Amino acid sequence: MSTPFETWQIAKPVVHGARGVVAAQNIEAAEVGANILHAGGNAIDAAIATAFALTVSEPWMSGLGGGGFMVVHSAREGVTRVIDFAMQSSRHLDPAAYPLAGGSGADLFGWPAVVDDRNIFGPLAIAIPGSVAGYAHAAARFGKLPLSALIEPAAELAARGHRLTWWTTLNTAADATFLTQDDESRRIWLPNGFPPSVDIAAAPSYLQLGNLAASLQQLMTAGAADFYRGDLAQMLVKDLHAAGSPIDHDDLADYAVQEVEPLRVSPVPGVTYCVPPGMSAGPTLADTMGHLTTRPSGQAPSAAELADWAQAMIAAYQYRFAHLGHSGDVGDRACTTHLSAADQDGNMVAITTTLLSRFGSRVVLPSTGILMNNGVNWFDPRPAQPNSLAAGVRPLSNMVPLLALKDAAPWFAVGASGGRRIMPCVFQIAQLLAAHGCSLEEAMAYPRFDMSTLSEITVDDRMSTEQQAALAAVAPVSACAPVAFPSRFAVPQAVLRTATGVFGAAHVNSPLNGVAAV
Repeated sequence: MSTPFETWQIAKPVVHGARGVVAAQNIEAAEVGANILHAGGNAIDAAIATAFALTVSEPWMSGLGGGGFMVVHSAREGVTRVIDFAMQSSRHLDPAAYPLAGGSGADLFGWPAVVDDRNIFGPLAIAIPGSVAGYAHAAARFGKLPLSALIEPAAELAARGHRLTWWTTLNTAADATFLTQDDESRRIWLPNGFPPSVDIAAAPSYLQLGNLAASLQQLMTAGAADFYRGDLAQMLVKDLHAAGSPIDHDDLADYAVQEVEPLRVSPVPGVTYCVPPGMSAGPTLADTMGHLTTRPSGQAPSAAELADWAQAMIAAYQYRFAHLGHSGDVGDRACTTHLSAADQDGNMVAITTTLLSRFGSRVVLPSTGILMNNGVNWFDPRPAQPNSLAAGVRPLSNMVPLLALKDAAPWFAVGASGGRRIMPCVFQIAQLLAAHGCSLEEAMAYPRFDMSTLSEITVDDRMSTEQQAALAAVAPVSACAPVAFPSRFAVPQAVLRTATGVFGAAHVNSPLNGVAAV
């Protein structure tokens, strides 16, 4: 028996909101969403305001320079839709600009190494960001408040600066070597050459994020189109070209959000999971459901059912790797953010958004203060493979926000951050809620496992001996504690609606996440 390195016990109770709740990876951003609900906005408004606020509160995970997916249920229209605002490669991307160097690359996916890791760090790693377009589309389509009102809180936070915490220090230190490679990133995130530190005896301190506040103010005034076809676009392209990126004005101007029907799968009669189709992990979750052979029974899954879950997910991932492309992390680098929101009127939304790697490309564009993604890293640098490097296309990602309908009405929404660990996490929580009748608190706290490497199953060491033995019959088992860093089992946030109101829950082992309610 190994000696644990962390010995504390943590609990985060479910939060009830009479009018609505927002569960997010940063409580400051969640409170922004709750304030929007209080001001008369609906759940979609609250979620979009929260997403903009995360640009300041958790900037290494997501922001204006990223992209993602959301699943939205609109009570007004009685519809559930997926909004795909994923990153896209430039039409000028040249696969020949990414020659293989031998060995493995330095970041998430275990791809063959590219010369200078240019698909991971720096300007050639940047894809066209979709976040601003996606948030604006959702707000216009399903929200109640003007976009400017949803951006304003983020602009105010940016003018104040990012609030420094020990979590800031930890995440910055983890990527300090890479942040030194860009002048503006180094200036902002490594003051005096070191990660920013926090004096716990002093008043809160803040880190200025370059020109980000001015960019948010510009978005408030000029609207989201300015990011793709206006003054902001001019500044973005100027800095991108100066750095060496091929992204040009036409790339930005032609970027389009895709609003599509969700992929639907039923775990039990009367319940429907709605997930993104296409280049997400939605099809892999649906495929997992199709491989299940054990019928759920009782309020907790049996050891045999857990083994069935593992076998089903392994089969789904094997298909994903063979036919869609290898997309999943092989290390411990944190990435991505998720938030969920619901209101009393029946609106609900799940948003998963990312820069891809922590701090994305590690490039901050100086004219705008925008930290850019490294979405090109999602592509396989080898030619003639599923998901190979290509111009003007969207890569395969691991994001899978899930919204569940019960008797055609929104019931719960859940999603997670954590690379390839996202889908197993979301699947297990959804099954605990839908197939086993667990409460939201029980489902979020239930010990999970992860099999996304396919070589072994990582299990929460709180699992019973019987459960671990059943999983060990499927693949070798490695037990570990569910600690805050690195996260072995992804970081979920969820909301749920019942006849008595709406409820939110945040991942227990994440220090700054939380639920804000009205």
